[in-house]
Amino acid sequence: MRQPRSGPGKSRGRGRGPRIPATTLRKQQAALANVDQITGAKIPKSFVFSRGKLPSTLRHLQQDLRKVMLPYTALNLKEKKRNNLKDFVNVAGPLGVTHFLILSNPKSLPHLRFSNSPQGPTFTFQIEYALAADIANSQKRPRCPPGIFKNSPLVVLSGFSGLGNPFESLVEYFQHMVPAVDPSTVKLAECQRILLLKYDKEKEVVDFRHYSIKLQPVGISRRIRKLMQNNQVPDLRDLKDVSDYVTKAGYGSESEVDDEAATVSLPSDVDKLNQASRKSAVRLQEIGPRMTMRLVKVEAGLCSGDVLYPWPVAKESVGKKGEVNEEDIGQEDTEDGLEDGSEEEMEE
Repeated sequence: MRQPRSGPGKSRGRGRGPRIPATTLRKQQAALANVDQITGAKIPKSFVFSRGKLPSTLRHLQQDLRKVMLPYTALNLKEKKRNNLKDFVNVAGPLGVTHFLILSNPKSLPHLRFSNSPQGPTFTFQIEYALAADIANSQKRPRCPPGIFKNSPLVVLSGFSGLGNPFESLVEYFQHMVPAVDPSTVKLAECQRILLLKYDKEKEVVDFRHYSIKLQPVGISRRIRKLMQNNQVPDLRDLKDVSDYVTKAGYGSESEVDDEAATVSLPSDVDKLNQASRKSAVRLQEIGPRMTMRLVKVEAGLCSGDVLYPWPVAKESVGKKGEVNEEDIGQEDTEDGLEDGSEEEMEE
């Protein structure tokens, strides 16, 4: 009669917990990906897409807006002509997408709609724009390193105080469009972009500006900064002494900052150049896109529902160039309504 085995072979498998199915693990990982591990708040995610046919310039604007919303957006979202708004809503739920930015091109000026998924509200803007490429071409030294898109931009709101509804709801939308920042735990090295939304009360428009943040140590010449950043030995063949490389005319003045308001003392080290022991100058450089947005309509639902804010348009001015055509907006709502339709695949 065979005796039961004793030793390591008998205890194999003991001490381990129950095996978790792969589907359950994927659901847990997806849930953790939608929650900020520091603040515990839900991370807002977005879709930037279009409704209807767009010209090539608006297609480039759509891609620029996706870069603005990085990293919590679908940069390579593919659309099909047969996709309706309900298809995007059905896909947004499992992926944790909370915000929609919808571009359209009616008979009047282009429209950009900001919506909360899946229940709204929806803010429709009439826009005039300049692409990121246009901004870069207008600058002598454009600066847009790819690393700045690894973290969300800091949203700065200006001029919205004391306006009442619907601008109070609009401010709340803009504040929750990107993850919240905790000043006590945020790393300064992660703050590399600013999204400025400024309301001009005289013109009744919202200025949309996108900047990169650059820290520059005060009191260090440009050549020394490049030497420390590149970690390469400079070309000294035409110089008699190393001091000539440091003190050569024309470089020391470029590093000095006269504006004290632009100079800050960092609470912690950012890199080997910008440290807490010395002062640094904060410089903003526009990277685009640039938009001027006029609020023309607010709806209670997702591109549908009660109209909470119609822009007043005189009857004799309807249809003129540069003004809102109510028929265009109504036509878009009819096309983008949550009607039943076949659901197509949307790949990221």
